[in-house]
Amino acid sequence: MNSGSCMSRRFIEEEIAGYSNRCLDIDLTGKCLSEFFIAEEDRKLYLGGKGLALKLLFDRLKPGIDPLGEENILVFMTGVLSGTGAPCSARFAAVAKSPLTNIITSSSCGGPFGIALRTAGYDGLIIRGRSEIPIYITISSSGVAFQDARPLWGQDTKSTQDALSPGKHDGALVIGPAGENGVLYANIASGHRFLGRGGLGAVMGSKNLKALLVRGGTYRIVPTKRKMFDKVRKVANRKINANEFTGIKYRQFGTAANFDYCNSGKMLPVMNFRRGSHESVRLVSGEAMKVKYDTKPNPCKPCSIICGHKGTMPDGSVHSIPEYETAALFGPNLGIFDTESIIRWNDICNRLGMDTISVAVTLSYTMEATEKGLLSSGLSFGSPEGIDEALLAIANRRGFGDELANGTRWLSQKYGGSEFAMHVKGLEFAAYDPRGAFGQGLSYAVANRGACHLESSVFVTEVFMGFLDPLSTRAKAPIVKFFETLNGMINSLDICQFTAYAFVLEGFVVKYTPKPLLSFVMRTFPALAVRFIDIGLFRDLANSATGYSLSRKELIEVGERIHILERWMNTQEGISRRDDTLPARFLSESREDDDQGYTVPLGMMLNDYYRLWKYDSNGIPVKAILESLNILN
Repeated sequence: MNSGSCMSRRFIEEEIAGYSNRCLDIDLTGKCLSEFFIAEEDRKLYLGGKGLALKLLFDRLKPGIDPLGEENILVFMTGVLSGTGAPCSARFAAVAKSPLTNIITSSSCGGPFGIALRTAGYDGLIIRGRSEIPIYITISSSGVAFQDARPLWGQDTKSTQDALSPGKHDGALVIGPAGENGVLYANIASGHRFLGRGGLGAVMGSKNLKALLVRGGTYRIVPTKRKMFDKVRKVANRKINANEFTGIKYRQFGTAANFDYCNSGKMLPVMNFRRGSHESVRLVSGEAMKVKYDTKPNPCKPCSIICGHKGTMPDGSVHSIPEYETAALFGPNLGIFDTESIIRWNDICNRLGMDTISVAVTLSYTMEATEKGLLSSGLSFGSPEGIDEALLAIANRRGFGDELANGTRWLSQKYGGSEFAMHVKGLEFAAYDPRGAFGQGLSYAVANRGACHLESSVFVTEVFMGFLDPLSTRAKAPIVKFFETLNGMINSLDICQFTAYAFVLEGFVVKYTPKPLLSFVMRTFPALAVRFIDIGLFRDLANSATGYSLSRKELIEVGERIHILERWMNTQEGISRRDDTLPARFLSESREDDDQGYTVPLGMMLNDYYRLWKYDSNGIPVKAILESLNILN
């Protein structure tokens, strides 16, 4: 099968300033498509990336549908900075209803796909329906072709991308066997980066869509206000280079530099989050892997931070160095400190197309459930025995792997042990124990997509920077709300969230205010403190790229609107206060290495959080806030 384009190419100038405002809506059932345009009002309200993708999904998706059914819709959307050459802007967003959580999921990804889509002349893409046979889709400035993917079915993500042979300006999204077989936390590969969380790969697999290949490079994306953009870009890169995290630690050691902060702050996950620190953590740190494997940069392009690294193994082979989440959850959280094993498991998951966070936490639950006699798996803490086989069994839904493929929540509902099943709303925990950072506990509990560390990375202000007392509830609700807003806006630009380290921490007020004074203001007057947080670089990048004149207030409202819209969509799927909680281990069981016996005091923080966001007592956004942000209008 090789059907040609269902539309004719429309002439566009060689350069695209701002938006092309061309999006594709592809129906796999009928093998047809249409081109649509986005209203200028929606552009200003949601910008692009995650925000605009959510808006497109909200207007089209019926609540209550089966995430793996034909009615689910998968939306890919580039950000306003994609393709402009802004630092760390090789990103795009994807949203759909998650088969893992049964609510809305979103993911932001690097790699070549986003820039390829924009330089092919399109800002976004909607996939709906289901093909009768496995297919892949080729997109170019001239149109769309549906092609037979049966020869690719069963191949891993690397082999599939190799078979598609993307050129220098092209980008591909592919799934591996995990997506084909409906593993609920299957991911989607874009080069060596991934749309990781929530099972978007399973959504693609349910549609019999093996891959999307975009032939880019036809157009050049330029900012609307070029002189302003060039000036702002230079300032942005200067601040990235000056910041301790973006210019030094992540550049040298990758995000595995987080090990030292997490271990000393006692929020490192150890043995399924039973402890918060471990004396052997240095063996898996970013510093240790840099020395051991002579690591080299392996970034997205364009990237000024360069947190991605690759290293040379003892046998001479070159492999991706796992990021902190993967290294911590396959390492200390399984009681394992062998970096070769962790790197191998990372490779296996990447090739099979599985989220390393969800699969590793699923394994840690399984080990503890085995230890407690709830099930029999042959897996145990501290031993790599059987893990390679388990990963293959999960991806192919073979034997007990068929059950592990459903995730931690499903397993605990069948076998028990919900108190140590580490998930919120069905999404497995990232590698930060909230008993060491109470604000992060609140952030996990209320995060829209589940136990996500990226919706509001409050642990940075609590533990990494020490601006807030991590073991106090004071000021946590307003700070969580602010960073949810900030990250929502950042994910619509779409630019790497790590840029916030540089743009915020290198801002004049934060950088030059004595830390004790800054900490006092944040703890005592948080509403005042967030008003002085400088987001000017984000604003100036957005305005110079689009030609808009958004104020700080308007940009903040973009982030608020995105967050509230996603919450509202989730409440239509049944989410309420009962879901904004943590596993009992965090609420009533202290860490084994904590003499003080801390647990997360969630209740008071949750009440304050609802009040600040204008939710009712059951966690539902009130009509007034929906109308004031033009969500229901």
